[in-house]
Amino acid sequence: MRTFVVGTRQSHLAMTQTGHVIAALESICREQGLPYTFEVKKIVTKGDRILDVTLSKVGGKGLFVKEIEQALMDGEIDMAVHSMKDVPSELPEGFVLGAVPEREDPRDCLISRVADSLDSLPPGAKIGTSSLRRSSQLKAYRPDLQVEWIRGNIESRMRKLETDGFDAVILAAAGLHRVGWQDQITAYIPEDISIPAVGQGALGIECREDDREALSLLSRLHHAETAQCVEAERAFLARLNGGCQVPLGAYAELRQIEGKPVIELSGMVGSPDGQTLLREKQSGTEPAKLGIQVADKLLAQGAAAILDEVRGG
Repeated sequence: MRTFVVGTRQSHLAMTQTGHVIAALESICREQGLPYTFEVKKIVTKGDRILDVTLSKVGGKGLFVKEIEQALMDGEIDMAVHSMKDVPSELPEGFVLGAVPEREDPRDCLISRVADSLDSLPPGAKIGTSSLRRSSQLKAYRPDLQVEWIRGNIESRMRKLETDGFDAVILAAAGLHRVGWQDQITAYIPEDISIPAVGQGALGIECREDDREALSLLSRLHHAETAQCVEAERAFLARLNGGCQVPLGAYAELRQIEGKPVIELSGMVGSPDGQTLLREKQSGTEPAKLGIQVADKLLAQGAAAILDEVRGG
């Protein structure tokens, strides 16, 4: 009998999605007679501690994973459940993603008490988001909107609708689905208006690459189609040296074209003010190659200058 210690952030959402992963692993163990149990270890990350400034100003990569990876390195935990959009494009040496489970809804969504869609928000509406990616695309679509940053967990951001005079907030639909708050969603924002963050809606379970028991177990939870799509998005991210501090996004879908599976990847890079919004869509069968291809198309359109300016380069 082995007890796997599972590391996670301590927010309601993080604990809920970790609970979903553990429940799925426990079901696999029962069905296949595997002698494993699980316990949770909550870990506070730098991104959780710093809430009074935007993520773009905190700086660095892995704001929500570094402390968890340190616990994994130190042997305090055996695996970690991450939101894939928080995971840097390169993992530390000795670590692997043992599983990428099937993806939840990847879209952004609108929560509002004054409108039933993004289009019906009144002119000059005050809208909250913690993401430069969302802000850039919102300003490009509705230049009249007053976009302001908000930080915190799902609950605190939604409370700002009542306490801080926001007309709407934008959140990831996946998080609301996972905590069972679908009924709070006013409208889903289609990808042609707001391309999601890299890995949005997907989870990744990280473990040590030499832990054969963990890898064998996690392989049973792995969803190959989701993993391929996320691989393409992360290759795009790596090529642009991006993270949650810069306004870029990518979303891949697996489609059947002439009876063959093909990955379709959409990518974007935008200026924070929404004045410049670069988009590209390409299809291919090799995820990593496709991600680089879409990124290179955007670099050819001037993406590097936008990203350098945001980074202060």
